[in-house]
Amino acid sequence: MKAIAKRLITAAAVASLMVGAAHAHRAWFVPSATVVSGDNAWVTIDGAVSNNLFFPDHRPMQIDAISITAPDGSTVKPANAMVGQYRTTFDLKLEQKGTYRIAQASNGLNASWKEGTETKRWRGTMGDYVSQGIDKKPGVQLTTSSRRVETFVTNGAPTDVKLTGKGLELSGAHPNDLYLGEEVTFKLTDNGKPAANVEITLIQGGDRYREQAGEVKLKTDASGAFKMKVENAGMYWLEAESRGTTTMEGKTLSSMSTYVAVLEVLPG
Repeated sequence: MKAIAKRLITAAAVASLMVGAAHAHRAWFVPSATVVSGDNAWVTIDGAVSNNLFFPDHRPMQIDAISITAPDGSTVKPANAMVGQYRTTFDLKLEQKGTYRIAQASNGLNASWKEGTETKRWRGTMGDYVSQGIDKKPGVQLTTSSRRVETFVTNGAPTDVKLTGKGLELSGAHPNDLYLGEEVTFKLTDNGKPAANVEITLIQGGDRYREQAGEVKLKTDASGAFKMKVENAGMYWLEAESRGTTTMEGKTLSSMSTYVAVLEVLPG
């Protein structure tokens, strides 16, 4: 019996490791509340990259790369920031009425080429691409990339969130006006244009306690729109990725944009 039990435990451990390995590292920001009210309203926000949502177990988000945009478009600095081993934590005082956008966004160029049997990789700006002679590398392939990870918090009534026009962005239904049982329509744009036929992954937090992650697959239509309706209230992680081409300084380049948002669906 002991031998059988030992084999069962070993098998379970291996299966657990396989399930864990199958989970990609996911970046996120999670606020302590997405909707607040009052003249002295605060929220605390955690930011991390993890295997499970929303349990920090891999690395923290970089505090220097975080941008907070107030309802009037001004920039707000995080308060009481702390970077730990697995997560970044900071406070945000919501002095204005309306919707705040908490994000980490990056844009860049990626190049790759072969030197013998080895693949070389480079990342930088178009100016560096030329000045460093990367453009002269044999068979070099150049790709533009953008990535945005964000969440939203509203003090009082929701207000419109102005898009930057860079990379994938979410519009349509307000991200802080989501309720259980209601179907909403979002829209994805890529560099300001409708992001058509883009696949979207939606996962509710707490997948650590579920046998299956419970991924929901959605897809944008020709106008970049998609509908969302969930079965449970709670925090959700939404990810989208778009691949195509873009023009930069007269060059046609491959492009890749990734978008992540954490959205809260409130009880109806």
